[in-house]
Amino acid sequence: MIALLLPLIAVIVAPFFKPREAAVLSAVAFFASFVALIIDAFTGAYYRIDIVQAAEPVGNIYMFGDAVSHAFGFTIAFVSAMVALYSYPYMAHRFEEMGLGEDEFKKYWFLYNLYAASMLWLVYAGNLILLYVFLEISLVTSFLLIYLYGYGNRQWVALLYFVWTHIAGALALIGFLLIGFENKTLALDSIKTVSFLAWLLVFLGMIVKLPGFGAHIWLPWAHAEAPTPVSALLSPLTVGLAAYVLLRIYFIEPSFIIDHRIPIFAYGVLTSVYAGLAVFKQDDYKRLLAYSTVSQMGYILIAFTLGAAGILGVVIQYISHAFGKSILFMTAGAIIATFHGLRDLKKMSGMHEFVPTISNAALLGFMNLSGILTIGMIGEFYILKGLTDTFGLPSAINSIAMATMLSVVVVFIISGLYSFYTMKRIYYGTPADYSKVSVHRMLDSHLYIIAALSILLLLPPFATWFIDTLVKFLGVA
Repeated sequence: MIALLLPLIAVIVAPFFKPREAAVLSAVAFFASFVALIIDAFTGAYYRIDIVQAAEPVGNIYMFGDAVSHAFGFTIAFVSAMVALYSYPYMAHRFEEMGLGEDEFKKYWFLYNLYAASMLWLVYAGNLILLYVFLEISLVTSFLLIYLYGYGNRQWVALLYFVWTHIAGALALIGFLLIGFENKTLALDSIKTVSFLAWLLVFLGMIVKLPGFGAHIWLPWAHAEAPTPVSALLSPLTVGLAAYVLLRIYFIEPSFIIDHRIPIFAYGVLTSVYAGLAVFKQDDYKRLLAYSTVSQMGYILIAFTLGAAGILGVVIQYISHAFGKSILFMTAGAIIATFHGLRDLKKMSGMHEFVPTISNAALLGFMNLSGILTIGMIGEFYILKGLTDTFGLPSAINSIAMATMLSVVVVFIISGLYSFYTMKRIYYGTPADYSKVSVHRMLDSHLYIIAALSILLLLPPFATWFIDTLVKFLGVA
């Protein structure tokens, strides 16, 4: 569990270093955590540390790690490390725009590291109250980062984000408390039952946080106007943690999802299709990526309804989306920093001519979202496997299987279409009136490290070690 303490060191120590050294220190702390956690993920390590035995209905407060925790954990640690390196040149540019000095980095590194660390700690929390505390820390720190350093009407956007995410948190908290009073404990290993009302409240809260269709209105604003390093954590990591919370409740009592499989599946398809089509109407690069996040979260809702194989698809989809979307938001930020705030798609065409390293990285990011030659392929495979396991093979006499299969195929096709439509619109076509420029090394080099890991996890022996561990843990046939 020392892997969870290393980011805490960065939280405390990084603000006392010069900005560049603080970036390296933060990245090293999270990368060291990543190395330890991915080894745990490959080996299926399980551990537990008891913290305190509290009175009812809180119960035992502890930290623990299992196959699912490690899968989420190494993803959070890895992306946080890469974004920390990216933060230095990007935030230096942002502070210069805002007329702020280098001293502002002290506040930034404290908030950034605490934000990233709280997400990591959340997926190892063994008590729902502890999980909620870490969720709140992640929400408050990200709110402050948007409020202090965002774009446009950043204070209004930050408050919009704060209100919506705290509606989500309040619903989940009430659900958690109901679980606690029903079971006289909030310790995950001691909860035996989850009532319909408690499940419903947690589910609705996480739908707002995920977000699903209708509850998504806050997300395009927050992702578009947040400073790009925050967007590169918020979209890839934070919103998907709603899936982790739902997974932990599902492992205790899956009946809510099973009993409402069809409407949840349909809602996931609606979310993915609506947001995927909305991508085509966007003229702001970051806002476009925000809608694609909503579309990708529809995948997760779909996968939740598809049994053990679908649950494995949820985990893999979180990883694939985190890798792909972190790359893509950082490509958007690199263009913003290099071309003095450029993010209007109407002014972007043929950008490959001017920033080929960014263009190539964006292609790798969209390959993750589309499930092409990256770990995303495995995620889509298990979603399809879960689909046939749950509804059977599609045929003329099995109309439900046919309808659900066609729905998922449409979702996959839309993801591929908007991915390569965006590539063509921004990076290819007639070059805009710009000159070829040199991109700061810390704005593009580690995008390829993220892409490399997303490909390595598709290939043996890495995929074999990792997927086999999850298959055994989740009981996938």
